[in-house]
Amino acid sequence: MALNHATSEEEPVCGAWQKFLQGALIAFLAITLLLLLHFLLPSRTGKLQDQVRTLSAQVHELQQEQAMPSLVLNRYRNSICYIFGIYQVGYPGQKPVQRTRISGSGFLVADGLIATNRHVAEPWYGDPDSDALLNRGATATLEKLVAYFPGSPDPVNLRVAVLSSDGDLALVRATHGTQGLQPLPLASKQPEAGELVAVVGYPMGVLGMMAKAPTPVYARLAYRHDDQGTAGELAALSLIRPSATCGHLGDVVGDKLIYDAPTAHGASGGPVFNSRGEVIGVNAAYIDGFSGGTLGVSAESLRPLIKEALRPRF
Repeated sequence: MALNHATSEEEPVCGAWQKFLQGALIAFLAITLLLLLHFLLPSRTGKLQDQVRTLSAQVHELQQEQAMPSLVLNRYRNSICYIFGIYQVGYPGQKPVQRTRISGSGFLVADGLIATNRHVAEPWYGDPDSDALLNRGATATLEKLVAYFPGSPDPVNLRVAVLSSDGDLALVRATHGTQGLQPLPLASKQPEAGELVAVVGYPMGVLGMMAKAPTPVYARLAYRHDDQGTAGELAALSLIRPSATCGHLGDVVGDKLIYDAPTAHGASGGPVFNSRGEVIGVNAAYIDGFSGGTLGVSAESLRPLIKEALRPRF
């Protein structure tokens, strides 16, 4: 009985000691954890906050890029015009040897001032057939140059304001019809390769706009060959609407931009936007058969032309 009594007295003492040791161990671990958190948590939290900020910026950039084509079309569509022209080349007192219709695009950069390509404002510029005649003493004259703005039923007469002497850029002045339209913003810094771009304009000219028209309108206009008459009917029906294509900037070489946004004739002179909705260039040409070979002229080259065009004349 004594042995049994001793055993029954010993067990509570052992159990209490074990509980004491467990409590001490837990307390030690808790203190250690608190010390670690005290010394390590601020720096770790800072790193996590930096990572969250970086990821948030990347997500915002992706959202901005995805929304950009819609943004520029909705905000600037009415300031991007379709340009139609006719020019002739010939000798004085004779019937013109060459009479050609042209289509292009342009966009408002100041009140009444429209940016486009030189080969749109002066259509014989860079044309080998015209050059051959001009070298033999012929002269070239612009018979007609008009712009159609979305939402307006009437054409606007254009006259040349400034021609670039060393690049495919020009400014033309509208006689009326641009009041209340918003000039497009030029980018404040040079673009970098890899950026997302959107090209807005009128690829394929009247044909491209007819293809987007409702079926009854397309059926009625499809076989007409009068580009200006067709453009007038499209304007009356509010169907003068630019198109946007997207791609990436492949390279920047001097004042040249190379990108893979698809385009076609008729889109020459249209704006090239970056992901922030700023104009980084003027669409100029494309290399047939190479999808990555669309060429533009940097918007930086527009600035001196705009300055010259806006200079007061005495």
